[in-house]
Amino acid sequence: QVQLVESGGGLVQPGGSLRLSCAASGSIFSIYITGWYRQAPGKQRELVADISSGGRTNYADSVKGRFTISRDNAKNTMYLQMNSLKPEDTAVYYCNAAIISGGTMGAYWGQGTQVTVSS
Repeated sequence: QVQLVESGGGLVQPGGSLRLSCAASGSIFSIYITGWYRQAPGKQRELVADISSGGRTNYADSVKGRFTISRDNAKNTMYLQMNSLKPEDTAVYYCNAAIISGGTMGAYWGQGTQVTVSS
């Protein structure tokens, strides 16, 4: 059984910073591409950033230059450093990972963590 658990969300003022973490646990053979998504009320879930097992990154235009995705393969953990936060960044943030477990590749999601940017 593979689980992804996010942490680090909360309330922050505009211009502030937060760091999200996503830890994968369970019977994991290998983790391929991992990413962060977000969903604001009344909107579709959207990709924020993703990172390959080799470290290649991809960002949504709306967060380029402000957010940084990284991963620690030894700890099976992924991070999202969010700087210069704006009210429009308010959403539930989810981590996602393509993981090989028990000889099968599957897509796994975390439970989500709320990020609220407000003064």
